[in-house]
Amino acid sequence: MPFDAILFDFDGVLVDSEPIHCDCWAQVLAPFGITLNWGEYRDRYLGMDDREMIRRLAAEADPPLAWDALWAQYPRKKELFQRRMEQPPFPGGLLPLLEGLQRKFKLAVVSSSARSEIEPPLIAGGLRHYFSALVTGGDAPRHKPAPDPYLLAARLVDARVPLVVEDSPAGIASGHAAGFEVLAVGNAAEMPRILLDRLSGGLPA
Repeated sequence: MPFDAILFDFDGVLVDSEPIHCDCWAQVLAPFGITLNWGEYRDRYLGMDDREMIRRLAAEADPPLAWDALWAQYPRKKELFQRRMEQPPFPGGLLPLLEGLQRKFKLAVVSSSARSEIEPPLIAGGLRHYFSALVTGGDAPRHKPAPDPYLLAARLVDARVPLVVEDSPAGIASGHAAGFEVLAVGNAAEMPRILLDRLSGGLPA
């Protein structure tokens, strides 16, 4: 049965913003003695809900730190991220890809990040109108790797056979748990080519 929708993760799929998230968190957590580098963030926290990441960092600190003290830095982290994303680094092939896909598929974004970190870059990049639904952190009862975010997105766009496009272990597990096919990509720059290959290279004329 052909796909009737494509559900995209945001960070690392539509835009390579994960290193920016890491840099912003590293900056606000440094005063607490926490060193967060890209390798650790990529291997341990990619696709994870921010609250869960902070819980783990607080518990693993030596000595352990209060979760609420670290989480209180989130507004500052969000401010830094939004400033860095005022000119979002969307790959050049993304706009023509979405232009073609929207003629045939319903499109949605499904992310663990806050809506305030997802929607403004999409608007700034002129891409928001391609997506009929956004599912962001807090919209579903449970975060990735639970199936809830992708199940919610499928309901919102009335999709029965969606294709999930993901880059993180948590996101891939979430899509599979929802019962959907998942296309794994390494980064946003290569995503258009990999997706078109999966769709047999065909966009409607």
